[in-house]
Amino acid sequence: MQKFNGMQDFDFTTRLGDLILKNPVITSSGTYGFGEEYTDYCSPAYLGAITVKGITPLPRLGNPVPRLAETPSGLLNSVGLENPGLEDFLRSYLPKLSNLHTAVIVNISGFSLEDYALLASALQDYASPNNSTNITSNSSGIAALEVNISCPNIKHGGMAFGTNPKNAEEVIAVVRKNTNLPIIAKLSPNVTDIAEMAKAVESGGADIISLINTLLGMSIDIQTQKPILANKMGGLSGPAVRPVAVRMVYQVYQAVPLPIIGMGGLTTWQDAVEFMLAGASAVSVGTANFLNPLAPLEILSGLEEYCTQRGYNSIRKLVGLAHRTC
Repeated sequence: MQKFNGMQDFDFTTRLGDLILKNPVITSSGTYGFGEEYTDYCSPAYLGAITVKGITPLPRLGNPVPRLAETPSGLLNSVGLENPGLEDFLRSYLPKLSNLHTAVIVNISGFSLEDYALLASALQDYASPNNSTNITSNSSGIAALEVNISCPNIKHGGMAFGTNPKNAEEVIAVVRKNTNLPIIAKLSPNVTDIAEMAKAVESGGADIISLINTLLGMSIDIQTQKPILANKMGGLSGPAVRPVAVRMVYQVYQAVPLPIIGMGGLTTWQDAVEFMLAGASAVSVGTANFLNPLAPLEILSGLEEYCTQRGYNSIRKLVGLAHRTC
């Protein structure tokens, strides 16, 4: 198992509002399971946090196969939120998460406002001690909720919550009403104005913004002349989307004062530096975990070396430097 040996005099402490992590490297929902799956390669204890597979009120088998397709510099997925459901998560998975010795962020997904209210209320009972201030990555329980607003609102024609500012604000407001945990609003890039979406979730009560979620894409098999994915379309992730993600982080940093978790095609420490210069206080590693389970640790080491070579004694010195006017 790979270990990370940080320098004693370098401050990796990462502040996301009231959520305080030991370092800025997080794993993305849907790419790291429930943490146990990666312990033979990379101890989650060395990471700032892990974000578990998205949870819905009831169990879901997900979409029919095939639901993954490789593309140049990326991956299309249409998994369909496969997960054990809230009850089984609380009974079978959450008790094990405290053994990973890192902060646990739970991603929640719903198809109605009532779904989000139910999830937020139920998970509030499992919050880390003193969750409102100074949550450290050594606490047990849930450190924060990441709210996936890219789900279709089945009560309003199937439009995704995250593509309409009013709907996005409503979802975050409902979650805020039902929990004291820090709320991370995960924004969809499939919008015209990402800054407008960021302002909407800020108004709803979000504490942190994570972006970007996957871009909508499609791939067709020229031999069968049919879409490769059974669901026809899916979410594109991987290096191909990184420039879009960096641009949106840069814009959101200018639009709202909330801390940002940058994600989208991040595979190397150089990518992480780019996201932080654009305004991200933390970064989340997703698709790269499938190719290289050691990617989060390599990114952590690279960030430290980059900072120390430039005389920075804290990772926080990097955040937003690309916005300097002189």
